[in-house]
Amino acid sequence: MNIDIEIVEHNSVIKVSVRGEIDVYTAPKLREILFPLAEKENANIIVNLSDVIYMDSTGLGVFVGVFKSVRSNNGKFQLVGLSGRIKRLFEITGLAEIMDINSRMEGESL
Repeated sequence: MNIDIEIVEHNSVIKVSVRGEIDVYTAPKLREILFPLAEKENANIIVNLSDVIYMDSTGLGVFVGVFKSVRSNNGKFQLVGLSGRIKRLFEITGLAEIMDINSRMEGESL
């Protein structure tokens, strides 16, 4: 139950790379890092989940909260690099319909 989070800001884009597992034990750390970023006016946050091996409903809750905060501050929020299993979580909960999720990262070939 480990999580590693790396943040890189460049030209008003905040790229967050997450590695490991997002569950009840690691979600508070993710929330603690993402929420202050989400509260910035006009934030453009891209979260890369390509190295996330597991995520439960607690992780979904973190992303819903961050998404709402970003939207209320006129920002953009995107999740990229979702594995099939994690993308399916967003689809079955209906979150894929309201959030910008992409199983591939920009520039990655099909």
